[in-house]
Amino acid sequence: MRKPELAAAIAERTGLTREKSNEVITAITDQISAAAARGEDTTLIGFGTFSVRAREARNGRNPQTGASIRIPASKTVGFKAGKALKDTFR
Repeated sequence: MRKPELAAAIAERTGLTREKSNEVITAITDQISAAAARGEDTTLIGFGTFSVRAREARNGRNPQTGASIRIPASKTVGFKAGKALKDTFR
C-alpha cells in the first residue's frame, strides 16, 4: 500500500477528505522523523516503536574490485513491531 492508497482508506473509514487524510499522514511521518532526528524513540502502543540505532564502524569489500574498505559508524532508524501488530500474523 502506498501513501495515496493509505490516505484513501483513512478517508473512507473516518469521513475525512483524501486531502485531509494525506495531511494527517504527512504530519505523523514528519513528527516521527523529527523525534528520530532528536534521538528520541516514538512508540505507538500496539503498533510498534521507531528507534534510533547505532551501527559500529566495520570493514567491507568493494563488490566491483574486491578491495577492502572501511565503512564508518552511522545511525539509522529501526522499527520493532508491537504485540498487536505481531498477533495479526498468527
